[in-house]
Amino acid sequence: MASRNSRLAVPESRSVLEQFKNEVASSMNINLQQGYNGDISARDAGRIGGQMVKRMIEYAENSMQK
Repeated sequence: MASRNSRLAVPESRSVLEQFKNEVASSMNINLQQGYNGDISARDAGRIGGQMVKRMIEYAENSMQK
């Protein structure tokens, strides 16, 4: 998910983000292994990240409407 030097604003969220990434990848029929996934294409990695951002924005927008 993130490089070793990346820092999360809430370090405890790492496992939740990892689970979210795996859910998104699974919904896109992209198989991720636990740990390093250097064998997936840059395109697939970008699609996973883009879909994660899209879903987080949708969640935030829906939360503001309530």
